[in-house]
Amino acid sequence: MEPLIYTLVRGADWRAAEAAGAYQGSADDRRDGFLHFSTASQLRASAAKHRAGEADLWMVEADAAALGDSLRWEPAAGGSRPGLFPHLYAPLPVSAVRRAVSVPLGADGLHAFPAGIP
Repeated sequence: MEPLIYTLVRGADWRAAEAAGAYQGSADDRRDGFLHFSTASQLRASAAKHRAGEADLWMVEADAAALGDSLRWEPAAGGSRPGLFPHLYAPLPVSAVRRAVSVPLGADGLHAFPAGIP
């Protein structure tokens, strides 16, 4: 599928993950039993739906191939959104992260993603 996948992480959680060497997921991830990821083309819609208005948010870009068999491509719960989404059934090792960048809120209240995110 896609070579790079993305997750949106609250700042304090990302700083803890960097210190620990792995991201364990948000409360929602732990409830669902996997870490929620998006492709580049799914990321803005995911941010709008699940992280609207949140400041101190980080976009974490991971190498999908480095995640092995713990990464599965599945439909959204209840088929609420089209396409398959990457779900990681393990903690995200920091070693699989290619970059992590702050995603501030723009003047319009939407997250301002870096270049390359459609």
